[in-house]
Amino acid sequence: MRIIVDGFGGDNAPKEILLGCAQAMEELGVEIALVGQKEKLEACAAENGLAGQLSKMEIIPCQDVLTMEDEPGSILKEKSESSMAVGLRALAQGQGDAFASAGNSGALTVGATMIVKRMKGVRRVAFAPVLPHVKGFFMISDAGASVECRPEMLVQFGLMGSVYMEKVMGVKSPRVGLVNVGTEAHKGDELRQKTYQLLSGCGEINFVGNVEPRDIPYGGCDVAVADGFAGNIVLKLYEGTALAIMGMVKDVFQKSLKNKLAAAMIYSDLQGLKKTMDYNTYGGAPIIGAAKPVFKMHGNAKAPAVKNALGLVRGCTESGYIDQIARALAGMAGERGARE
Repeated sequence: MRIIVDGFGGDNAPKEILLGCAQAMEELGVEIALVGQKEKLEACAAENGLAGQLSKMEIIPCQDVLTMEDEPGSILKEKSESSMAVGLRALAQGQGDAFASAGNSGALTVGATMIVKRMKGVRRVAFAPVLPHVKGFFMISDAGASVECRPEMLVQFGLMGSVYMEKVMGVKSPRVGLVNVGTEAHKGDELRQKTYQLLSGCGEINFVGNVEPRDIPYGGCDVAVADGFAGNIVLKLYEGTALAIMGMVKDVFQKSLKNKLAAAMIYSDLQGLKKTMDYNTYGGAPIIGAAKPVFKMHGNAKAPAVKNALGLVRGCTESGYIDQIARALAGMAGERGARE
């Protein structure tokens, strides 16, 4: 498995990216092609005792860096020689099996669409992170790639998310729910109402109806379908709430000596809770609908999260989920044609 990694994407690049790649090579047995400015990568490796590990990676040189502040479309124009753009072109040209970046999400979505291209029949790609809930985990599809959507796009998000959750995450017959303001079929705006009708008639999907955001943390569905605007709000509120709750728990146990002693007695349980609530456990999110595996790592990812993400990239790619999605889309198209 050869993974192309954006060496200069994210808040902690290149140090944490390099550290995470080194860990992935050692623990996961993957090959790494690191995209970046060679001199800076070598200097960073030397400063952190990673020169030996870097020597085992191929360096794909580039001339520029795409920042979080850059416009998404700049990946095709002003920042076409950035590490993200060069890495995506390398993937499209077959120089690796998958691409991963912790950089600008909008630019990565544009690059996945315009450089790597969409799968045949896919109307829009979706940013689809996997997050924890009290019974395991779930996916949001879409969480920010496509802000303005039509009903048939949301149906594809649900189908692609369902295939991914089954083939990559091992969830049997994933429950697909439509994020809405109420569970009744008539709730929501025109987009939600029409999407509900289409999802209800799609035999390729285990549709369980509307799901309210408050039910998602309790395992209300395995795939939460949303347009990119609503999905991104759910994602960021979910992540922020998890961090806030863990911070409040920490404050309680540090309040007094008695509380600190209590915390010591249940330390292992607290560590388990922290791991359960930590969205970095899953490392990031696939850009589903792209013709080849493209993966978004968390922008503030440290080395362990980078390693986790690359493990998920490996599993995702080896699962053959792209071919599975292609078959599911063809089946849905055939089902629609038979009805018409």
